[in-house]
Amino acid sequence: MFIDIDFFTQDVFPALNQGLLVTLALIIPAGIIGFIGGIVLGCARAFGGPVLRGFGNAYTTILRGVPLAVQLMMIYYALPKIGIYFDPYGAALLSFILCSAAYHSEYVRGALLSIRQGQIRAAQALGMTTFQTILWIVIPQAARRALPGCGNEIIYLIKYSSLAHLVTCMELLGEGKVVASDTFRFTEVFIAVGAYYLVLVTLATWLLHWLERRAYIPGFGAR
Repeated sequence: MFIDIDFFTQDVFPALNQGLLVTLALIIPAGIIGFIGGIVLGCARAFGGPVLRGFGNAYTTILRGVPLAVQLMMIYYALPKIGIYFDPYGAALLSFILCSAAYHSEYVRGALLSIRQGQIRAAQALGMTTFQTILWIVIPQAARRALPGCGNEIIYLIKYSSLAHLVTCMELLGEGKVVASDTFRFTEVFIAVGAYYLVLVTLATWLLHWLERRAYIPGFGAR
């Protein structure tokens, strides 16, 4: 089988490398901010009052129930109708952050509720406030338990970042589609695109496993 090296080095790789930079510029801030937002939202759902808990549950239900592609379209195409405008990158990033936070909050909420109530009562008996108890006793333990689930969400984020091209944010898949449409060599181009995503997911999986090992404390849950 003949492989056209020049086609890859001159057409495919330069375009995909450019798209890769945009993909990373979406994944990294969306993953970090989405995780922080998920912690805040998860705490509100687990320990907040009726208003905070109701808001958190409603937010999570809507964001997890509506397809991400629809959310992208709403932010980029519908919000301008009421005077709110985003450029393609801003619309994609905001959508990924909002969606990621909703999914992270579910993992965080479950982890928070898994902490034994005896530890909370013991902390309160020592004079710690509810905020101090959550911040210093509950969250550090819950973060370790939520890490595998939140890690899966990061993997999903890498893959659904490919939807950004729907709002003309030309990330990895978007650049690949342009090259494939211009050259009509769809098989070679999309195999290369798939390889790029496979490498990203593999690296992210290795990093997340490393974090799990670093966060592991003997006697506190299974490795």
